[in-house]
Amino acid sequence: MKKKKKANSRIQPPVSVRVEPSKVTGWTFLTNHTHVLLCLYRNPEITLREVAVLVGITERMVQKIVAELVDAAYMAVTKVGRRNTYQITVDRKLRHPLESHCSIGDMLENLSNG
Repeated sequence: MKKKKKANSRIQPPVSVRVEPSKVTGWTFLTNHTHVLLCLYRNPEITLREVAVLVGITERMVQKIVAELVDAAYMAVTKVGRRNTYQITVDRKLRHPLESHCSIGDMLENLSNG
């Protein structure tokens, strides 16, 4: 009788993605929506499971955030085979009156240059 190998439940990110779980405790300056957008901006082919690990939230919460961003036209999702690709609508303005002079693209570009 052969022994069955257990499926590896660890996340196996693509070679191009370096996944380090979030280790932040307490509050942060940016929202989970911003963190999710930043992950998808940096790598449009990343899986939502990988985003969840990076941001430090559940995959279900990432799915909810992505749905809200799609509904608000801040991004679009395209199915490519069995995977999704995410396109940020970089010219959309930020929602709060204090930041409404900036676009999502401006914000993400500034955060990515760090």
